[in-house]
Amino acid sequence: MPAPLTGAELAAALATLPGWWDEDGSLVASYRSDRAGVPALYAAVAGAEDAANHHARVTILYDTVTFQLTTHDAGDLITARDTAAAAAIASLAAEHGAVPIA
Repeated sequence: MPAPLTGAELAAALATLPGWWDEDGSLVASYRSDRAGVPALYAAVAGAEDAANHHARVTILYDTVTFQLTTHDAGDLITARDTAAAAAIASLAAEHGAVPIA
């Protein structure tokens, strides 16, 4: 079972994840993309999630995609699996021209 991050570990991770924040115990980020680019971004993220066997809650609203991460096996708390997934999502978002919004 993955261990939840401590407050210090989470703060350190967030310092390396621009656009991501802790919202009520979930790791969250929203990205804005050209509307036509949203499906390709989502497909790329879905493939990475499947490969890692770790999936975000995803909300798509027009040109904005929001990702919310927790680790179910750790009581829906934030773990290193979530920060790794966030880094992968951030990289894929950048590749697809999506920009973080806060």
